[in-house]
Amino acid sequence: MPDERPPIRHVLVIVPTYNERDNVSRIVPLILDQDRRVDVLVVDDGSPDGTGKVVEAMAAMNSRVHLVERASKMGLGTAYLAGFKWAIERDFDVAFEMDADFSHDPKHIPQFLRAIDDADIVLGSRYQDGRVTVVNWPIGRLVMSYLANIYARAVTRLPVFDATGGFKAFRRKVLESIDLNSVHSNGYAFQIEMSYRAWKRGFKIKEIPIVFHDRTLGESKMSKQIVREAIWMVWRLRWQAITGRI
Repeated sequence: MPDERPPIRHVLVIVPTYNERDNVSRIVPLILDQDRRVDVLVVDDGSPDGTGKVVEAMAAMNSRVHLVERASKMGLGTAYLAGFKWAIERDFDVAFEMDADFSHDPKHIPQFLRAIDDADIVLGSRYQDGRVTVVNWPIGRLVMSYLANIYARAVTRLPVFDATGGFKAFRRKVLESIDLNSVHSNGYAFQIEMSYRAWKRGFKIKEIPIVFHDRTLGESKMSKQIVREAIWMVWRLRWQAITGRI
């Protein structure tokens, strides 16, 4: 890929939500405060708690807030894919992935924007260079996440410390180069798959350290199905790369 990269003029932060009413009303203004180039797109999966209504009211007051309302709970990966397509259609230069639950601190956004000046993807890493920057996670969850990243690197050879992290920024050309309709993973595996597909296309990935905080409001969306998907997806990605189908 060419080293020369165009300047960043318009940035979209994609925030998937499901029952995040209390969090979303607080985090969206904080995201917007980080940089005047930033818009926020909330992709809500028909939250019963009225998250979509909260965002709709915010969007009516601020042209930098946008809402995609989906009829039912369809999963994290499909929410980001919907957001990526929305960003491409509207010519955003950079699209972020970011959680609504304050596990990702909006104050890191300026660091991402500086880092992407000479990169195509920027990953917020919880485990860079052997340092663990996770706050308030149960030890079992932390160990599982750390080992999952070792496993993902071993199978895929993806040269990043935190392949499963969900605080990321993509230049538009990366998203345009990937057939988003062919991306079928939905949880941790989605994060691995997007980075892997981009890496295999020769895009430059940069990791920056972030501090990851466990959520204080709402419930975690983690499930055994998400873990199983990640275990098998890395082997599928490796096989697709070997057979030239990725």
